[in-house]
Amino acid sequence: MQPSRFKKVILAFFILMTISHSNAQEKPAVEKSQFKINVLLPGFVYEHGLSDKNTLYSELSSGYGYTSNGYGETWKFYPYINEQFRHYYNLEKRVGKGKVTSHNSGGFVAMTAIYNFKSIATNDNFLSENSSITIAPVWGFQRTYKRNFNLDLNMGVGYNFKKDNSDFVPVLNFTLGWVIGK
Repeated sequence: MQPSRFKKVILAFFILMTISHSNAQEKPAVEKSQFKINVLLPGFVYEHGLSDKNTLYSELSSGYGYTSNGYGETWKFYPYINEQFRHYYNLEKRVGKGKVTSHNSGGFVAMTAIYNFKSIATNDNFLSENSSITIAPVWGFQRTYKRNFNLDLNMGVGYNFKKDNSDFVPVLNFTLGWVIGK
């Protein structure tokens, strides 16, 4: 796909997500603000409600990797920032079936931008990887269970921009943690 065509596809997807018909009597709605702690890959999330069905999701987290070559083995640490504009599309349907929608429990589509900081290697025989940014449309769901235990999964295909090269990449974000408060 040519870069200009890719930009047009991303722009069209973003416009479709932001066009939503809102009705003052429409219930339920997303939380106005929500903090979460991730324990699988340590990090923090803040999700801010922009309207009844749209949120801005901001995550500061970390990833880890293990690699080896002829010089030895090493672990790498990858801090990253994940920003998403989310549209929750099935809240009314969940309520109609008697399912929970609190703490933004529902399905969503989102446009995501992930900034991976330069990795930190624990072995000097390895070069740390450069930073990169990935832009992707994703589909996902979030569920909050008893005692505010939270599961969040989203996936898609995006375009990764690096200093040396850029390419299409799979995008997968899975978090386990707790909603703080309420």
